[in-house]
Amino acid sequence: MAKKGNLSIDSENIFPIIKKWLYSDHDIFLRELVSNACDAITKLKKLALVGEATLPEDFKPAVHVNVSTNEMKLEVVDNGIGMTAEEVEKYINQIAFSGATDFMSKYKDKASEEQIIGHFGLGFYSAFMVADKVTIDTLSFAEGAQPVHWESEGGIEFEMTEGDKAEVGTKITLYLSDDCHEFGNEYRIRSILEKYCAFMPTEIFLTNLDAAPVEPKEGEEPAAPKPVNDTAPLWTRHPNECSDEDYKSFYRQVFHDYKEPVFWIHLNMDYPFNLKGILYFPKIKLGYDSLEGTIKLYNNQVFVADNIKEVIPEYMMLLKGVIDCPDLPLNVSRSALQNDGFVTKIQDYISKKIADKLSGFCKVDREFYEKNWESLSPFVKYGCLKDDKFCKKMTDYILFKDLDGKYQVLPECLEVKPIDDEETEDGVEKVEGEIIGDEAGESLKEDEKKDKTIYYVTDAVQQSQYINMFKKAKMVAVMLPDEIDMPFIQQLEMKNEGIKFKRIDADIEDVFKAKTTKKLEEELKANTEVLGGLFKKVLKKDNVKVQVEKLKNKEISSMLTLSEESRRMQEMMKQYGMMGMDMGDMGKGDQTLILNANHKLVQFLLANQEGENVETVCEELYDLARIQQGTLEPDAMTRFVARTNKILGMLAE
Repeated sequence: MAKKGNLSIDSENIFPIIKKWLYSDHDIFLRELVSNACDAITKLKKLALVGEATLPEDFKPAVHVNVSTNEMKLEVVDNGIGMTAEEVEKYINQIAFSGATDFMSKYKDKASEEQIIGHFGLGFYSAFMVADKVTIDTLSFAEGAQPVHWESEGGIEFEMTEGDKAEVGTKITLYLSDDCHEFGNEYRIRSILEKYCAFMPTEIFLTNLDAAPVEPKEGEEPAAPKPVNDTAPLWTRHPNECSDEDYKSFYRQVFHDYKEPVFWIHLNMDYPFNLKGILYFPKIKLGYDSLEGTIKLYNNQVFVADNIKEVIPEYMMLLKGVIDCPDLPLNVSRSALQNDGFVTKIQDYISKKIADKLSGFCKVDREFYEKNWESLSPFVKYGCLKDDKFCKKMTDYILFKDLDGKYQVLPECLEVKPIDDEETEDGVEKVEGEIIGDEAGESLKEDEKKDKTIYYVTDAVQQSQYINMFKKAKMVAVMLPDEIDMPFIQQLEMKNEGIKFKRIDADIEDVFKAKTTKKLEEELKANTEVLGGLFKKVLKKDNVKVQVEKLKNKEISSMLTLSEESRRMQEMMKQYGMMGMDMGDMGKGDQTLILNANHKLVQFLLANQEGENVETVCEELYDLARIQQGTLEPDAMTRFVARTNKILGMLAE
């Protein structure tokens, strides 16, 4: 039976490509060998079920990984189906390497562009990534089969002879290369097995061949070896068989996160494709926690990779979880997988399951939904930005927190909200009943229909004065303090005709103004012209417009507004600036300085336009208004502090 020959592939061509493509994950060879060993055992058990093979009475399926630092070798041993000489010839000498030729010709031009995923096709010969010499000792289950020994050095030539293996199965021995001695270390091999093989369906045992056997104490039974893997991971079980503690324990085990997840979704689908898995919503807090989750992709319990964007929708990367899908076409490049229609169906299925779960919480367990909204919010908003179908399903279940800390869904925010007709504090006059944020419906007369406006707050501290005005006027606003909120509300506006979001300091609403007569309106217009010229002369700012209004609250001296359109343009300009583009004055926006004709300082300016302290008062009113919009620049803050001290000193004289 002895046979020698050259492998049907020029290793000088194929192996550099294999090593280059797998360099970032060069430990993946062990996954290939162990998963092949598990497959061999699975095949033998299936043959036994149909009566084509006979298993020994004491048969216990297992894969043994043996490592020796002294000899710098690694063994992968299974008690699976084994191979005859003809099968070694077919599967090792020919198919594997001719397949490698096809592989090389198909993808050699892409080697520098992209990684490949699911390297199952590389199989056995990935061993040459780390070994100078590889041997196979195998005995087929077939009656009368003879053992076979196969070896190759460098993957160029092979020699096949009759072997001496006595048990059915296969042993592959790797004699490690000089630059791969790390794989002769027990702890390194254990970490690889835990990474790739933690949930393979056959028990895997790791043995250090250099270690002396541990003798049991007198009177005690020898300790049974423990496998390094869990052959029945939680996602393979039916959801009805799993307790809450099971899910939490699995979460801690896999993701090493000891904060309990908010909730989880157990995926279990057999048609039209086979998919199982568990998705966890971790507890996160915007601004403090990392928003990067981990979705582990498995194929028949064999780990493939983390966060493959072509399989997992981008917005789901905020989650943590495992997905096992044997039907995925893994022996292809990433670009081919990305365009595969089957993958799109998987994404749609997962997205629908998540949307159904979230909307179900909102409808059935609103208290739980509100309690955990802070953690769910980034995921929902990011999902709405990235997935139109998800956005459509979730639009009515997005929560907004109002100024009193109460949550409302979007339809509730758009309901008609009358303003009570009652006296308020701090010198604020009565407010006539009005309608804010009308919802077009049968309850409104045709002439009362108008765009639905939702007012919002981005910073409760800086915009506190406006918040107080809104509360006193019984007006409603929602909190949108996170960076994702701005693109998110723009998305809602674009997809929901008539809905508009406006920051509470974008304008002075009519409800904040005192009642006026025609004569008073003419007076305010004249005062605006006078003080407009005065402030332009003092401030020397062309982008600041002055407007004199009579506000109900006499305690407010000045306010600064910036239209919603200008603010959004300003934010966009900032982004361009972050990209290194100088936008000059384009990004500053046109501001309106509102001066309250009911306040003593404004009245002082109108009565003393040529007074010695006019410039000081003008600058102080402007800076007071600016502070409500944001922090002052360092030089402006220095001048503001000095000027305020000067004014206080004048009061003390």
